[in-house]
Amino acid sequence: MKKENIVTWEDYQTYVQETDPAAAGDMEEMDAASSIISALIAKRNALGLSQRDLAQICDIPQSSVARIESLKTTPRLDTLLKISQALHLRLTLTPATITA
Repeated sequence: MKKENIVTWEDYQTYVQETDPAAAGDMEEMDAASSIISALIAKRNALGLSQRDLAQICDIPQSSVARIESLKTTPRLDTLLKISQALHLRLTLTPATITA
């Protein structure tokens, strides 16, 4: 794909995959993280919880919830587990999501 043919996000992803494999890997990692965080946000909203409510339940600062939800920080595993448990979400890993 040529750079001038990029119109959509998918076009851009294809272009990056073809031209920069390292950046393509980074994009895949960000897509995976974004999917997880989107699920957390959707569930928090479905339960009618504010970021502050969730933070209190998890005993973490509200600012941490905000940074996690805006993808400004990557949560530690124990924090991710606290949040997912508070939201009654089960994190599952499949062979397709685990890479060496």
